[in-house]
Amino acid sequence: MESVLVYCGASPGTNPVYRETAEALGLALVKRKIRLIYGGGSLGLMGVVSNTVMKNGGEATGIIPNFLDKMEVGNPDLTEIHRVDTMHQRKSLMQELCDGIITLPGGFGSMDELFEILTWAQLGLHQKPIGLLNINGFYDPLIAQIDMMVKEGFLRMENRGLMVISDNIEDLFIKMENYEPVPVMKWLEKKGI
Repeated sequence: MESVLVYCGASPGTNPVYRETAEALGLALVKRKIRLIYGGGSLGLMGVVSNTVMKNGGEATGIIPNFLDKMEVGNPDLTEIHRVDTMHQRKSLMQELCDGIITLPGGFGSMDELFEILTWAQLGLHQKPIGLLNINGFYDPLIAQIDMMVKEGFLRMENRGLMVISDNIEDLFIKMENYEPVPVMKWLEKKGI
């Protein structure tokens, strides 16, 4: 992987472990010579990851809608910044520029991005590894909900496999590097669609 898209909170969270993990992820990206692709913000975990990458000689590309940039939440200290008109353009360009995705803890925006990129993978629009960094058990309830979706017949087991999960950065990178795309559309072929 040459570039990784990171979804994360525009807030730092209340537990220092989230900030520490964002810094550690930034350092891991630099160590692996992987370009950070992200939403272009300077606040919260977004700012921590991007600033860590830049301060340690890495490369970071931000994609930010004009209305957010005008609110002075854009990070001016990046290798490259793309200003777009809409959130939809932002998400589309971020996905185009990356080779894989990692989601750190975050709020509604991070969940929106995670589930949209999972949906795109489910529909066969990309085959990139999607990693969930489950720090401090943050995503345990979400993982349980996803497993409930499978159990109750709303999510196919092969689609559950679209997301790789770990509570450790290095382990998550290894899983993502070894990820083999799941044949999620086979069921459509069986139905003649």
